[in-house]
Amino acid sequence: MTITFTKYHGLGNDFILIDNRHQSEPLITPEKAIEMCDRNFGIGADGVIFALGGTSNTDYTMRIFNSDGSEPQMCGNGIRCLAKFIAELENRDPSTFPVSYKIHTLAGVITPVLQANGQVKVDMGLPRLLAQEIPTTLAAADEKVVDVLLLVAGHSWNVTCVSMGNPHCITFVEDVEEIKLAEIGPLFEHHTVFPERTNTEFIQVINRNYLKMRVWERGAGATLACGTGACASVVAGILTGNCDFVVTVELPGGCLEIEWSNQDQHLYMTGPAQRVFTGNY
Repeated sequence: MTITFTKYHGLGNDFILIDNRHQSEPLITPEKAIEMCDRNFGIGADGVIFALGGTSNTDYTMRIFNSDGSEPQMCGNGIRCLAKFIAELENRDPSTFPVSYKIHTLAGVITPVLQANGQVKVDMGLPRLLAQEIPTTLAAADEKVVDVLLLVAGHSWNVTCVSMGNPHCITFVEDVEEIKLAEIGPLFEHHTVFPERTNTEFIQVINRNYLKMRVWERGAGATLACGTGACASVVAGILTGNCDFVVTVELPGGCLEIEWSNQDQHLYMTGPAQRVFTGNY
């Protein structure tokens, strides 16, 4: 079978996009996704995203397989790429932007808006803060996990946990460049207090409106950007008194603008999505 794909990236967080509108399940298996994501023997990507048909109240459905074959509930950078890909499939003229799509995900309905300046603004919905929602055993099921001690690799870390439809563990550090991500990241991801594993964000506060972040993503490892992680980190920053409600988050691949709205309590993420190339696998 030959599969037509388009490669996109959001701040270096890269994805293989597949038109899957003609059937209700992903065209390929998780095992095949692992092959396609291999950077030496495949196309190379952090994940494969499928554009499926919508539900009764949405325009499209998003499914994604990580580079290790696991399936996350959502991906912030990925959904910006998906929105651009959908506009391409629909032959949308950029002069008609802004245009929005209601997309069904395993984390709920997400609405990205393609803007005339090339950026994509995404309503990421409400953060979930209770331990049972994340999930984690770091607190009682109906309690928040804010600035709680967690022992990892013989060191005590103050962590705050947030779900953006997928689990995040955030810790604030003096210098993110000193973090040995490849060593410490897997220990957080697979820690026993996270029954479904976790994404982990290491955050350096530059000022109240500017955070610097490095991330170890569940199922993908160290990536250049993570949209849900940036949103979760701003929530954690506000809960711990480290930042304000409108923040620039600097990631290795570039910057995202994150706002936790006082009006509807939703998180809004704005950032780029770039088409790289199209091919046949």
